[in-house]
Order: sequence, then C-alpha cells, then structure tokens
Amino acid sequence: MSDPRPLEEEAYDMSGARLALTLCVTKAREGSEADLDALERMFQQLGFESTMKRDPTAQQFQEELEKFQQAMDAREDFVSCAFVVLMAHGVEGRLKGEDEQMVELESLFKVLNNKNCQALKAKPKVYIVQACRGEQRDPGETVGRDDIVMIAKDSPQTIPTYTDTLHVYSTVEGYIAYRNDKEGSCFIQTLVDVFTERRGPILELLTEVTRRMAEAELVQEGKARKVNPEIQSTLRKRLYLQK
Repeated sequence: MSDPRPLEEEAYDMSGARLALTLCVTKAREGSEADLDALERMFQQLGFESTMKRDPTAQQFQEELEKFQQAMDAREDFVSCAFVVLMAHGVEGRLKGEDEQMVELESLFKVLNNKNCQALKAKPKVYIVQACRGEQRDPGETVGRDDIVMIAKDSPQTIPTYTDTLHVYSTVEGYIAYRNDKEGSCFIQTLVDVFTERRGPILELLTEVTRRMAEAELVQEGKARKVNPEIQSTLRKRLYLQK
C-alpha cells in the first residue's frame, strides 16, 4: 500500500560558517583562470570563506585538504558546510598534480568524512571535480524517455561514515571534460551561473546544471560533442546555498 504522506522537508542548518577550498592545476589547462574567477564570485555571493591554491602537486592536493580539515576542527565556531573544488587533468578515480604525479580521489574524499572531520560530522560536504575521467567522447543520442529512480530510507540513530556528502563530477565515468581556452569550462561556468542566479535545494540546482549542459552543443576537433555532469549524493536533508 502506498504512503500518501508528503516527505518532511528538513534542511541543513546553514547559519554557521561556510568554508570553501579550491585546488586548481592551471598548468596546461587554459581557461582555468576564468573558472577560478567565476568560483570566487560565487563563493563571495553565497557567503563562503574561500581559499584558493594554484598548481598543487599530487602530494599538496592531499596536504592542503588535510590542513583544511585540521583548521576546521580547531575552530571554536559552528561550521555549517564545506565545498571542495578540485580542478586538474585526470583519469577515472585519480587527479594529476602539477608535478605529473597522480593522487587518488578516494584518499581526498576520506579526509572530510564523518569519522575523520569532527567539525563536519553530519554536515554537508560538497566536492566539485572538474577533470577528465577517461578518453571517451560522446557524440550524443536521440532523445527517448527519462527514467529516474529515487530511494529513501529512515535515518538511524548512529550515522554512517560516508553520509552528507555530494560529489559532482564535470563528466560521467570514462569520458573527457571540456574547457574553453578563454571562457573556462562549460561545467564550472554553468554551475556558477545556476548557483548564483537560482534558489532552491542544491540537488534541484544541479538538475538544472545538467539540463543546461545536456542541451549545449560543444564542438571539439570540428565534431559536435555532448557532455553532462554526474552527481553522487548521500545528503540526508535539503541543502540551500542562498542566504
């Protein structure tokens, strides 16, 4: 028997500090500065304390994130939310540092989980990853019908290690991410536009980002290409960014 009761719309408390860390390899990634400028504008508008580090080595990706975690846990005020933006060349599951060495995304994600970062326990953690996840290119497909499946479960009294996290990738597994030499990446620019122009829970905003990117025509090497982000969420509540 179906349950006709509406879902309770509990939202994360966003009244405390909002923190953002951006780690961006600009070397051989033309257009990165346009993305950094757009992100800075977005974080300022959304009330985030933003830190940006350019051209980290693979080891520095890890070290900067650990410093970010330690500084957060040392704070005496209440932290509401953290954004981590990672921009680099990459392959599935790994990013390439400025030194051409690789760092595992999983080891970066672990730093802020509910076990390792007390300040963010049960608080929203958003990772935005602008990087290739392989070499495949998508020419696009004719539109059929849309199927969306949503699964919800009651929150237990204890909390799993990996909840309250949102991973937003610029492209789906195995595929290339695109960047314009002057205007920046389609993904970051679209995300900033939507996050600064629209109001609503973050998953709805990301659906709008996906819609805009899916409609956009990219031309690469003279051929039309399609690209869309991929969103992986373990958020337990609605997350609103606009104050």
